[in-house]
Amino acid sequence: MKNLLLTACAAGALAISLSGCQSMMGGEAVAAPAASASAESSQFPATAEGARAFIADAETRLKALSEEASRIAWTRATNITFDTMWLESRANAEYTELGVQLANEAARFNDVQVDPVTRRKLNLLRQGLVLPAPNRPGAADELSEISTRLDSTYATGRFEHQGRQITLDEASRMLAASRDPSETEALYEGWRTIAPPMRDDYARLVELANEGSRELGYADTGALWRSGYDMTADEFAAETERLWQQVKPFYENLHCYVRARLNERYGDAVQPATGPIRADLLGNMWSQQWGNIYDVVAPTNIPASSYSLDNLLTEANYDAERMVRTGEGFYTSLGLAPLPQTFWERSMITRPQDREVVCHASAWNLDGADDIRIKMCTNVNAEDFQTVHHELGHNYYQRAYKNQPFLFQNGANDGFHEAIGDFVALSASTPTYLNQIGLLDQVPQGDAEDIPFLLKMALDKIAFLPFGLMVDRWRWDVFSGEVSPAEYNEAWTANMLRYQGLVPPGPRPANAFDPGAKYHVPGNTPYTRYFLAHIYQFQFQRAACRQAGWTGPLHRCSIYGNGEVGRRFNAMMEMGQSRPWPEALEAFTGERQTDASAVADYFAPLNAWLTEQNRGKNCGWEA
Repeated sequence: MKNLLLTACAAGALAISLSGCQSMMGGEAVAAPAASASAESSQFPATAEGARAFIADAETRLKALSEEASRIAWTRATNITFDTMWLESRANAEYTELGVQLANEAARFNDVQVDPVTRRKLNLLRQGLVLPAPNRPGAADELSEISTRLDSTYATGRFEHQGRQITLDEASRMLAASRDPSETEALYEGWRTIAPPMRDDYARLVELANEGSRELGYADTGALWRSGYDMTADEFAAETERLWQQVKPFYENLHCYVRARLNERYGDAVQPATGPIRADLLGNMWSQQWGNIYDVVAPTNIPASSYSLDNLLTEANYDAERMVRTGEGFYTSLGLAPLPQTFWERSMITRPQDREVVCHASAWNLDGADDIRIKMCTNVNAEDFQTVHHELGHNYYQRAYKNQPFLFQNGANDGFHEAIGDFVALSASTPTYLNQIGLLDQVPQGDAEDIPFLLKMALDKIAFLPFGLMVDRWRWDVFSGEVSPAEYNEAWTANMLRYQGLVPPGPRPANAFDPGAKYHVPGNTPYTRYFLAHIYQFQFQRAACRQAGWTGPLHRCSIYGNGEVGRRFNAMMEMGQSRPWPEALEAFTGERQTDASAVADYFAPLNAWLTEQNRGKNCGWEA
């Protein structure tokens, strides 16, 4: 089932609308309580035929309501006012109430023998709520109001810096460019001042969602989330740990190298040569990607890259729309249909100057068919060039599965939906592709180009991996009660140290709620999907390049223009969520298990180089 709380679906590179939100299926839970009797339940007896009739009715009702709710959500996200917030809160509440009702009705058929398709849909109904409201009057309204308030508090956040109020957009650009530790500290800490007012709301949201999750038969909301991957909650936790262990040595190698270069730049007083890295020095507001400090950590024994994508885009007179049309051209080169005219008429491609909006990039399908759009405050730079290719991946995935039944109109799992665009962006980042589309006159040759290219890529892709784990690891502990509201920030900082090897630039205030300064927490978007996507995308890349007959280094492969790869790619996307995700994975890659060895294959030259650079250094940190 689509996630039933609209604000929970909003994410960078993630569909906000109900037609495009990610959902999860399968897995075991603690015994479900009996559903309360209702007028609806009497219409559908607890038989196989009753289950099929119930599902048909549920899909009809959800489809009818989802488009209205989606359009209201789009209106609020692209024009934040008291009234649009009120409308979205009401729509969310109505849709959530329906979801809670249907989830409880679906539980009535737990012990009924039904066909596999009906069983899968019943499971999706039970697991489709990101934040299930308790099944009692007023609970859905309260949960929806809190969720909308949290989301809008984040979206409208500003703080004072150098005598004026600045937004996250401006603060992020300043942090990326600054090499003054006092300024990066001020920006890092300043943005986090928007979050303390969220903490009590967030604690109440956790209480309500846990109450609703227990009614659906789950120990807590974290267990509900982990049960959505065609395996049990415990098996999924173990699976993500297995994948992390596959890539952790490479991350530690990168961390060691970057720490040494930061120490060279700033000295022991700012960044010691051993231990964790000071988080604000990494060029990103959440230290989740480090590519903005490439100038600080660039190799000194290898010539600089012969081109800059930022410069190439500027020199070619790209604007925001041309960025998006270039992204569309990648997908059409694979044999996929162009975007509909309504995409260009209805998308928000640049930031409006006359109203407050949610600038966090996202892709939408508002009607479960062809009304697909993106919402971005696009800048003409290399980062947004990749983001455009990523966001359009969501749109093409949404359109590919539009002919599936309503409950199957989703990615094979939520990690797939993120990985589709990331996989395409891997090709879009190569000099091979830039040459194919005329941005780069010649493809640079020789090993000397590979290390700078791979280091830039690793600063974003590999640096992200522990962050992709820690956000939900924190939330799982919050939902389970292991972490209390009084411990929220302490636990968040401990996770930063444990997984990322990072520390804040200074002591955090007693009222700090740093998790609230990351959109996906107040926006209630499960985050492990991004960790999975950072594994899947390389597995997709390796498989696609093999299909294309590519024999060179994996990191130089572009599948642009390859119709056969596009055919198999689209065949996987068309499956939507109709089958367990290993079957979708196999349809494209020929493999049924997630395998992070493709990450190692892609970055092999860089990992060898980093090992040599780190020789004799005391790598690692104490958590």
